[in-house]
Amino acid sequence: MPTFNIYEAKTQLSKLVDLASSGTDVVIARAGKPIARLTTIQPSKRPYKLGLLKGKGGWLADDFDAPLPDEILAQFEGR
Repeated sequence: MPTFNIYEAKTQLSKLVDLASSGTDVVIARAGKPIARLTTIQPSKRPYKLGLLKGKGGWLADDFDAPLPDEILAQFEGR
């Protein structure tokens, strides 16, 4: 792991980020003592399973897309 002091890390941040994104961990030191590590973030991949709840008893009212009653619509519109 390459080590850089804080001043070098500030002036070469883009280079260090490129190193980290390519898989090389970079150590940042203060007065020669390691204080931080710059590393790549691995995106978590969760498998998507479509239709997981299919047939599990959910329902949708027949009039779900019917217009709202006037008194409820008035409350939404601030009347």
